[in-house]
Amino acid sequence: MDDLRSVLDRYHPRDGESAGVDRLRRLVDEGDPWARNGTFHATASALVVDPRGRRVLLRWHERMQRWLQVGGHADPGETDPWIIALREAREETGLRDLAPLVPALERVPVQIVVVPVPASGDELAHEHADIRYAFATARPEQSKAETGDAPVRWVGFDEARAEITEPNLLELVARVEVLVDDVTR
Repeated sequence: MDDLRSVLDRYHPRDGESAGVDRLRRLVDEGDPWARNGTFHATASALVVDPRGRRVLLRWHERMQRWLQVGGHADPGETDPWIIALREAREETGLRDLAPLVPALERVPVQIVVVPVPASGDELAHEHADIRYAFATARPEQSKAETGDAPVRWVGFDEARAEITEPNLLELVARVEVLVDDVTR
């Protein structure tokens, strides 16, 4: 198992990620980065890919009112962002065969980014330091939504770019598309 500090020590920030990664390092130094009681905490997510079909799986996020990648918060006792992202991806997609998109990406984030989360109900606006991975499936037809209000759907890279409005998620899609290109060549 990797704790978040070792993941951050091995990660090489790109394209403006350094400030967010530095904030996350400070959060780790202060205590439990996964605790949801503050205005800034860690989450883990993944872009799930069907490499043969050159598609990504997007999930409708009711709170954000948009199509995003899968992922979320740590369960009590979880500290390994890879395990958190994998558990969340399996829960939200029904896919059991998820694996790193390429072997070199096992336990290696593709992106680490700070994202704003709007207030909702009793929860104040806050920020997530999201550690993002790329997972592949060989059985995309087995995907299914976790719940009726969180549908999932496969889209090609062009359609994903048309659906996504978040610049940081567009960057993740671009990074993963390059990896898929390398895999399918």
